[in-house]
Amino acid sequence: MRSPSHIGAIAPSSRHLARAVTCAIPERGEPVVVELGPGTGPFTAEIQRKLAGRGRHLAVEINPRLAELLRDRYPAAEVIQGNAADLRQLLDERGVDQADVVVSGLPWSLFPATVQEQLIEELTAVLAPAGALTTFAYRHAVPLASARRFRDLLADRFEEVVPGRTVWRNSPPAYVLHARRPRP
Repeated sequence: MRSPSHIGAIAPSSRHLARAVTCAIPERGEPVVVELGPGTGPFTAEIQRKLAGRGRHLAVEINPRLAELLRDRYPAAEVIQGNAADLRQLLDERGVDQADVVVSGLPWSLFPATVQEQLIEELTAVLAPAGALTTFAYRHAVPLASARRFRDLLADRFEEVVPGRTVWRNSPPAYVLHARRPRP
């Protein structure tokens, strides 16, 4: 309630939504997974479970209190207290050239067009050519102009954008968006 422009949820995401949002994480190899807007960590927990010690997990959280909470709860994740709008710089500082998967918990429909565009620009600059972005939107936000603008932006910046099923066992219900292969 105190930070509606930074925290877009009234409650943490369910484990059901966390499973759906993290489905792009490869089962093998050493993937680099970047998480944007982890909040209290429901996606972080699922990413850690799926990686099981493999690869690298960098979680970018703007809120210093939440970043500290995440560091305490998930010591295997590299929690970065910073702004996702500076993603390229944040990853460069840590020697990360590309991400295989970006998992986003950012409240896209709350952002103005300029912020949406800046974030997508940063995100596509760090994704590997065959990389994937997974994010979600609340069902009730689908008709909002900002939500439509975001979906159009994804369609413009990725070769493939596929809406996933609705996760009814989340409050409020949400659906996942899978975007693959960023356009140069």
